[in-house]
This record gives sequence, C-alpha cells and structure tokens, in this order.
Amino acid sequence: MAAPTVGVLALQGDVREHQQVLTDLGAEVVLVRTPAQLEAVAGLVIPGGESSVIDKLSRIFDIAEPIKKRIASGMPVLGTCAGLIMLADTVLDAIDGQRSFGGLDVTVRRNAFGSQNQSFETELDVPELGEPAVHATFIRGPVVDAVGDRARVMAALPDGRVVAVSQGNLLGTSFHPEMNGETRFHRYFLDRVTDHAA
Repeated sequence: MAAPTVGVLALQGDVREHQQVLTDLGAEVVLVRTPAQLEAVAGLVIPGGESSVIDKLSRIFDIAEPIKKRIASGMPVLGTCAGLIMLADTVLDAIDGQRSFGGLDVTVRRNAFGSQNQSFETELDVPELGEPAVHATFIRGPVVDAVGDRARVMAALPDGRVVAVSQGNLLGTSFHPEMNGETRFHRYFLDRVTDHAA
C-alpha cells in the first residue's frame, strides 16, 4: 500500500522535527501553509510553538477555517504542545482574541508548567502504547484542565494532571514526543490516517 501523505502545519514551531519523524516512519510529508496544500493531505500534525502566533498566522494565511472543516469531517490530527491548545475546544489563559481550531472536547490551560526554564522530562505510562514508558519532554506545555464526555485520557502525570488525550481521530499531547526519538504517538497517528483513508 502507498505511504500515507500527511501534512505538518508549517506556520511556526518545531516543524522540521515532526517532518523528520514522519519521514523516518515512511510517510510522505507535505509542509502545509495554504488551503491547497491542506487539501493534498490525509492527516495533519500541528506542532509545538506559540499557539497565539499559530492562530494569528492561520487566519492571515486563510487556512484556519479549512482546517476546522477538515477536523469536523474526521481528518486525523496530532497536536503536540501548542498543537494541543489549537485542538482544544476551550483555552484558559489565552491572550485577548486568541482562537483555537477546536474539535477536542477538552479545556486546556496555556503555559501551565511555567516558563521555559521550568521545562522538564519524565517517564509516562501510556497503556495504549504499551511498554516501555514514554519519555516525555515538557517545554512551557499546556495541561488539560477538564476532559469532556467525548474525549478520553491517554496519559497523566503522577499528580493526576492530564497530559495526553484522544477523541476519534484527534490526538493531543502536552509534551513533545518528536524531541527525543519517541515515535509511538506518530505511529498511532499514521495508523488513524491509514484507517480513515480506507
């Protein structure tokens, strides 16, 4: 079967790292900045970065509404860090006028883990992905404050704070799996893309 064609939203953030992981896993990767490029992909990764900037640029490039429509139509999406914020239906501590694409029935809080110098790494138990534990890198990440009826928790910190969620074909993490050779979230995403295309 042909490799799935997936996009990485390339407006701002750690686009190249996601592109590398997906390419290494055998996917055809398109860097998405326009509605036409979005049309060419079967799934989308929204990378970490600055959610307010991604929001602003997505509107300037007229791609925000097309992304919302594709999410509503069931397109698989993986959002990491700022990408999780962009997928959340409700964003706390957002800047004035900030919007998200929505789709994930969760409430997230921006920069819940403090400033850049409070970044940390930890091992996370993610039963759906099996053993070993996921090595997770948190950089000014959001935290999931509330999980609605349609979404489900995939991983939480020992103190109970939720840091990975899924809902249908949507998958969001507070951390950066692309930073340290962790490929299982990207594989999970690519499996959803393949299933959805079928």
